[in-house]
Amino acid sequence: MTTADGWLESLTADRGLVGRESTATRVAEVLRQRVAEGALVPGTRLSEEGICAALGVSRNTLREAFRLLSHERLLEHVFNRGVFVRTPTPEDVRELYRFRRILESAAVRHAARCPVDLGAMRAAVDEGVNSAREGDWPGVGTANIHFHQRVGELTGSARMSETMTHLLAELRLVFHTMADPRAFHQPYLPKNQHLLALLEQGRCAEAEEHLLAYLDTAERQLLAAMTG
Repeated sequence: MTTADGWLESLTADRGLVGRESTATRVAEVLRQRVAEGALVPGTRLSEEGICAALGVSRNTLREAFRLLSHERLLEHVFNRGVFVRTPTPEDVRELYRFRRILESAAVRHAARCPVDLGAMRAAVDEGVNSAREGDWPGVGTANIHFHQRVGELTGSARMSETMTHLLAELRLVFHTMADPRAFHQPYLPKNQHLLALLEQGRCAEAEEHLLAYLDTAERQLLAAMTG
């Protein structure tokens, strides 16, 4: 079974999330989640027939979902060929990291002013550690996505959470650039642990400084892989 067939077959499990009263927005949520989990890789061609059958939705609904995800830079329509998972460019990486610095720094500064629950961040760190223990390095990448989603949620803002969801799904497409997932993801486990520890100790200024250095390093690595 190919990777594409595998993700499509697993999509039937999400049919109940969509339901008869589904909207294109809900279909887009399901597909976006598959991108964020790493199941859909850049260059994958999306079968309208297969997805419609798996989710039990009409082609019109699916096409609207495709349009939504294209606006989020996750998909692209290639004339006379179909809809594909988008391949990010170096400029996409630069823009993503510019935006991440603004959003995640703001979230950490907010944590300095208001009491926050760090339990979800702790769970994401544990998820990464457990995936590493099992040698599941793509799973470590997924845990890292979850960790930074929780960073964004420190603000308590639903709009911030939604923005981070869209941004991090696009970032997951960038992660596929790295030929060796273990070499890329492993060093960020202790970085996430350290960021969490600083926040738990109330050392939010140091946490922000650590976060910015962390993002600078990741951006350089990804750009080097894409342009080297």
